[in-house]
Amino acid sequence: MSVVFDDRPCDLGEGPLWHPERAQLFWFDITGNRLMTQKDGQQQSWNFPENVSAAGWVDQDTLLKASETGLWRFDLKTGERALVTHLEADNTVTRSNDGRADPWGGFWIGTMGKNAEPGAGSIYRFWRGEVRQLVPDVTISNAICFAPDRSCAYFTDTVTRQVMRWSLNPETGWPEGQSTVFLDLTKDQLNPDGAVVDTSGNIWIAQWGANRVAAYAPDGQFLKSVGFDAAHASCPAFGGPDLTTLFCTTARQGLDAAQIEIQPTNGMTFAAPDAGKGQAEHRVIL
Repeated sequence: MSVVFDDRPCDLGEGPLWHPERAQLFWFDITGNRLMTQKDGQQQSWNFPENVSAAGWVDQDTLLKASETGLWRFDLKTGERALVTHLEADNTVTRSNDGRADPWGGFWIGTMGKNAEPGAGSIYRFWRGEVRQLVPDVTISNAICFAPDRSCAYFTDTVTRQVMRWSLNPETGWPEGQSTVFLDLTKDQLNPDGAVVDTSGNIWIAQWGANRVAAYAPDGQFLKSVGFDAAHASCPAFGGPDLTTLFCTTARQGLDAAQIEIQPTNGMTFAAPDAGKGQAEHRVIL
């Protein structure tokens, strides 16, 4: 059973991050250029001059924040940001999208066209000051997450409806060999969006247009789904005191006024208590 966690509607809610040291959820409204949070019922947000989409935590008061032009160090106390590295800054077509810290202290970040132009985006890894392209020609980058045993990464290009799995080097975290299809949702006509892996290695995938986050075992078997009162579930995150609450961002993008009137909770951020048991988010090492 899910409930509304935060009632501020987002046009394109994304990138929920449970900061383990602050015990606080952060998320983004990408097209609204906002970083949002809530602590003990107190709502807060920061506005930026460009699209912002994903983050990892560096320390108690610092995030690494992805925008359409770069990766930024963001100070939660002062609201100041400092550029760490450019990210497709010379490409006005693209923006950042899904991203997550990996177990080695790196940060994977996907880009995409602002209007989902075919093949305009890529998936990158930032590690030890270097940004390296991992996957080119991506239309909608999503589902970046990591197995608890560090064995693999997952990702998707949403338009393919296939979630990929990629073996990782145990020492460095760089991908090895070729990625393979882990889950093909074509038959079910489901659109994989953001995703997170729990402590048992199950992957929880938000499914755009399906009102839900669905959990799959490491062998690809469907386990369960958690429903949300919003058409477009965009990205999940585990949080709460014991990491058993499943948070999920949603979006109003692509819905008309009549759909929003019927279901005004579209675009809000949700929480489903006792949904599973998540991993603590990894720290980004700068």
